Amino acid sequence: MSMSRMKPHEIVERALELSTADGCVVIADEESTANLRWAGNALTTNGVTRGRTLTVIATVDGKEGTASGVVSRSAVTADDLEPLVRAAEAAARGAAPAEDAQPLVKGTPASPDFTDAPAETSSAVFTDFAPALGEAFARARAGGRELYGFANHELVSTYVGTSTGLRLRHDQPNGTLELNAKSPDRQRSAWAGRSTRDFKDVDPTVLDAELAVRLGWAERKIELPAGRYETLLPPTAVADLVIYQMWSAVARDAVEGRTVFSKPGGGTRLGEKLSQLPLTLRSDPNAPGLETAPFVIAHSSSDDASVFDNGLPVPATDWIRDGELARLLTTRHTAGMTGMPLAPGFGNLILDGGGEKSLEEMVAATERGLLLTCLWYIREVDPATLLLTGLTRDGVYLVENGQVVGEVNNFRFNESPVDLLSRASEAGRTEKTLPREWSDWFTRAAMPALRIPDFNMSSVSKGV
Repeated sequence: MSMSRMKPHEIVERALELSTADGCVVIADEESTANLRWAGNALTTNGVTRGRTLTVIATVDGKEGTASGVVSRSAVTADDLEPLVRAAEAAARGAAPAEDAQPLVKGTPASPDFTDAPAETSSAVFTDFAPALGEAFARARAGGRELYGFANHELVSTYVGTSTGLRLRHDQPNGTLELNAKSPDRQRSAWAGRSTRDFKDVDPTVLDAELAVRLGWAERKIELPAGRYETLLPPTAVADLVIYQMWSAVARDAVEGRTVFSKPGGGTRLGEKLSQLPLTLRSDPNAPGLETAPFVIAHSSSDDASVFDNGLPVPATDWIRDGELARLLTTRHTAGMTGMPLAPGFGNLILDGGGEKSLEEMVAATERGLLLTCLWYIREVDPATLLLTGLTRDGVYLVENGQVVGEVNNFRFNESPVDLLSRASEAGRTEKTLPREWSDWFTRAAMPALRIPDFNMSSVSKGV
């Protein structure tokens, strides 16, 4: 039987049968995507793709420990399957003992749909969305603005099988919508984005109406110098900063004194108050609308992930609880090494601040400050403080006496998300959002807007 006709679970089983290693983990990822792109109020392209990636992890026991070898390949044929397994075994036999070696996970109940065909997306996901997009084009054209952007939907079915008997499967839908409105002279630009599982909860006409308001604000231009300003960060900007913070919240790095979560003189900042607001940063595989894999899927090892942990259950976790640092990322190996609780990686992030105000209500309560649209080109400057730099984009607006009075120039900023949480004076209502900078890697987030009394706009940027 050809690989193209074999079901994913059959490929997993066959690879496990071929294995001669002491241990084996096989991960089959079946991916399908559907997309739409548009420019100047008209569709430009659309397409559907299908793909398969197979990862084989072989483990070999030796006198000095257990070594691992990992090989991933796409478009694997029936003739390629045994060479792929042998390549993983050869890599393991040629490797030094793996520092993160642990017994392969066992005992997790099998997924009832493990033998089912993979889930697939198609252009049908846009059945309701596409007509609404056409209506948005018509409204934008009539209003003298041009819409650009894309809608992308992907569905990945992941099958995990191990020599210890695990048979797990997870279907992960992921959709993103990004809409950019421009004035015909390209001097004014506004952006809005949404994350979705199925495109049933996003309406491009609503986004277009929001962008029309922002382009109207931009008709008045105001030049401001660099400096510290009271600033309202919308949920998308908060998400981009908090995601980067969590990517840096690795227990081993903190213990070794290399991150913002290291305590001067030794130890970590666990238990330390990071915010005076009652902020709770958490992840939960079963969070409604943000569902993610309830078990570890690790294609490679690092300080925050281990191939030996594949199939390990992922619980709901509070990373920050009531403003206090509660957990740092650990694998089984680093949990034992640091003495910290096991806290596997996260597939979503939710920041609850206890606030009920919308962003619009927070604007109305602002005497004088800046309202951002989003951040981009975020880069790390100093890991010891998690100082980040980046640029504002697609609209920074001046608020006076509760009203937006015009658009100001863009800025470069220099800030640490950890410091921002400590200085935040207000958190709004938590809502599902799309992090713009990291949307290629992380989309499942729910964040509040934050009010920062003294956000550091370090220099003026000439970008639009």
